[in-house]
Parts: sequence; C-alpha cells; structure tokens
Amino acid sequence: MSAVISARGLSKRYGAQAAVDNISFDIPAGRIVGLIGPNGSGKTTTLKAALGLIPFDGQLSVLGMDPRTQRDALMQEVCFIADVAILPRWLRVGDAIDFVAGVHPKFDRAKAQRYIAHTKLTEKMKVKQMSKGMIVQLHLALVMAIDAKLLVLDEPTLGLDILYRKQFYQNLLEDYFDENKTIVVTTHQVEEIEHILTDLMFIREGKLVLSATMDEVSERFTEVMVNADKVEAAKALKPIDERQVFGKSILVFDGVPRSQLAQLGETRNVGIADLFVATMKGTYA
Repeated sequence: MSAVISARGLSKRYGAQAAVDNISFDIPAGRIVGLIGPNGSGKTTTLKAALGLIPFDGQLSVLGMDPRTQRDALMQEVCFIADVAILPRWLRVGDAIDFVAGVHPKFDRAKAQRYIAHTKLTEKMKVKQMSKGMIVQLHLALVMAIDAKLLVLDEPTLGLDILYRKQFYQNLLEDYFDENKTIVVTTHQVEEIEHILTDLMFIREGKLVLSATMDEVSERFTEVMVNADKVEAAKALKPIDERQVFGKSILVFDGVPRSQLAQLGETRNVGIADLFVATMKGTYA
C-alpha cells in the first residue's frame, strides 16, 4: 500500500523565515507516529500543510490526494484534534453530535452516543459545565465515532492532568486504532506516548533530524551508565550526550554496537525524552 502521507521537499516560508525547510518523509498505514520538536520547530506547520490549511512548496500527498486541490475529499477521510479547550462554552453535547453528524459523512451517531452513555455526560450538558476531563470524553466520543483513515492530534491533551491524559491515549488504542488507521500526534509530554508509538520523527528549526521506527531507534541509540574507570574510553567513542546522575556518568551513543558499549558499563535503551534532549542540544540557547 502507498504511504498515507508522503512528502518530498516540503517547505513553508513566512517571509525570510523557513518554518518547514525542504523535508521529505513517508508514513505508511497502520502506524502511530510521534512528531516531536520544540516550540516553533515546524510541527504544527507540517500538520497544517497535510490538512490543506496553508499553502506550501514541494510535493505532499495525503491518502493519495493533494491537500491543496482535493481538500474537500481529503477531509472525508481525516479527523483532526487540537487543544480540547477550543470547544465553545455554550455548546451542548447534543449540539456537538448534531454538528459532526451534519458535516462528516463517516460519523456514526449511535457509536458516539454509546460512548457518552458510559460517562457522566448528558446530551443537554454545556461545555461550560464540564471539567477538562469531561471535555476530553466528549472529544473522544466525537472522534472515535468517525471512521477516518487518518487521525491528526496536535497537543490534544494540553493542560489536562495525568489521569485524563492517560485515559485519552488508552481509549484511542482500545476504541479507535487498528491496522487500517494511522495516527500522527504532536505533544510535549513525550514520556506518556512512548509506549504507543510505532514511529518517531524529530523536527528542529524546520528540518527533520530523525525519522525512524521505534525498533530502529532501539537498535541505533544506546544509553550507558559508564563505570568510573571507563569514562575517558567512553568519551573517545563520541557520545551525542552526557549527563551526571548521582555522581554517575550517563552517556548516549548513536550507532555504536551495544556489544562494544557493554564493556564500558550498564547499557539500556534510551527513553524518548532523553533522546530528544540529546538531539536538541543548543536549540534553547
């Protein structure tokens, strides 16, 4: 099957500033992809281009369609969630269901109502009466009732407490995702989505600095708690990051065989958050 999203030389400039700078990538079907980067790195611009919300340069195909010229058809196969705080406070649950049923041909009203029946939401309840967690439940009910091939999530759990953030992603896995659907998610809470991702993309200053499957990441990057007498030998192998934890030297390596690193100390897989920090060194200077 062709890629769900395929980009070649994708670029977007605002005056002299390149928000996205000549990036290329492919996202196959049935994947959960984390698009991770600092503020202003080009994450949201990339998603907006894929959704046909902004003009861009280069080639971009989403579900075999050009977002610039086939956006109406594309939106029948795509669902998008940004910050949950965007719902108007006067909106009732029933109104939200009616609205989505009227604009999305693949919305299943009965499925949304079944999900809501297992929450404290009622169809007459207004958004202004809901906690943030309840708003998340309303979002989920609307999203999971749409049989969309591509789900795009841009900081979907911003401002929520950890319980509701975990519930959000768990429900996505249990009630929405399958091998025929694809999810692309951006978030700053990378530790919380690490266990669900199949692929990882790091973007920095408009350029992709990493694009790999999680299996490839595990094979390529290794973290070592280096024995005190092996620190200089470890540094000679040119780690991409070094930090001290309780007096112990923790070094991160890219592409060095794990069998070789095992001679220097305890080896383990690198967490996404630590890999992100190692990769983005200097970005926040």
